[in-house]
Amino acid sequence: MIGAGGVATVAAFKIAQNADIFTEFMIASRRKEKCDQIVKAIDKAQGHPSHIQTAQVDADDVEQLKKLFNDYKPELVVNLALPYQDLTIMDACLACGCSYLDTANYEPKDEAHFEYSWQWAYKERFEQAGLTAILGCGFDPGVTSIFTAYAAKHHFDEIQYLDIVDCNAGNHHKAFATNFNPEINIREITQKGLFWEDGKWVETEPLEIHRPLNYPEIGPKESSLLHHEEIESLVKNYPTIKRARFWMTFGQQYLTYLDCIQNLGMSRIDEIVYEAPLADNPDQKVKVKIVPLQFLKAVLPNPQDLGHDYDGQTSIGCRIKGLKDGKEHTYYIYNNCKHQDAYQETGMQGVSYTTGVPAMIGAMMFFKGLWRKPGVWNVEEFDPDPFMEQLNKQGLPWHEQIDGDIEF
Repeated sequence: MIGAGGVATVAAFKIAQNADIFTEFMIASRRKEKCDQIVKAIDKAQGHPSHIQTAQVDADDVEQLKKLFNDYKPELVVNLALPYQDLTIMDACLACGCSYLDTANYEPKDEAHFEYSWQWAYKERFEQAGLTAILGCGFDPGVTSIFTAYAAKHHFDEIQYLDIVDCNAGNHHKAFATNFNPEINIREITQKGLFWEDGKWVETEPLEIHRPLNYPEIGPKESSLLHHEEIESLVKNYPTIKRARFWMTFGQQYLTYLDCIQNLGMSRIDEIVYEAPLADNPDQKVKVKIVPLQFLKAVLPNPQDLGHDYDGQTSIGCRIKGLKDGKEHTYYIYNNCKHQDAYQETGMQGVSYTTGVPAMIGAMMFFKGLWRKPGVWNVEEFDPDPFMEQLNKQGLPWHEQIDGDIEF
């Protein structure tokens, strides 16, 4: 597993809990001490040594990755690093004969733009190598795509309308903080919205379209339309979809701070030159290049540290309308996750938990031979049933409403 943030911490805890499947396990990251801290926390929770190995690696460096993979010889590499590093890790996997799994699609570091085309381009190379690449195995993307596949398999002949709805009704009691990597989070929500309708993509201004939606056990929350990657693969794999959209909740305080960050130029991802005083000679200055958003990330609260005071819950699911035996039906499938339950189990908050658990389950599906075929695949292209069964067993139980009154 590459990465040692909040999602990786949860995934590591769950991998350790399923040691009958995951018999040998290594955590690697740019800072080995972070990997060691995860292992120490797991050992303390379990009350015995877990024998998890750790290593240092720069995931931007293909040669470093290749050396690590050739030394350890992993069967599967779980990429929980940054989306910028997807392609270098995939290159190293191909070179070393390792299969691959991630939770977020590639985006270039110098442009806030993400789509699957870069990774789909690897399909033939993974096929020829006899290796499996599983894309987008978090919650959204991930579980939301598997929910859609499950609905298509069991409840619909034809899916026509899909709304993916993501609500975080938790409170971390900070003035401003992001629930996962601040750089990735702010890049995602400040770019233009995008949804699929009548065979084409419709673009909106950032957070332009918003409305209150009701969430189970939570109630109404203002929800904004975003561009989100799983829509791209779902409309490709389910061509009967007439409209597909992604909605996410944001509190007013969060939006106010975000507006201020943008107006101040702190969401910029281009380099600027800053004259910094030398530590040993403050009168002398040296020019350094910094990226404002990366600097902002350094001063914001670390998402890994939010869990202790986080209360409330998330609610993420799919609202679907379509045809079965020629008749129109609606279907709502969702999971609610309490932040404090996640914290008590793993020391991380619910947003990390809802992404880290599915990453582990996807790896489990691979090792059980259920999701293993040469090529590059999005999760909805596999059988959803064994994954859905594990969600209930591994801490993310799902619920469904059939033919209820669903807001669209």
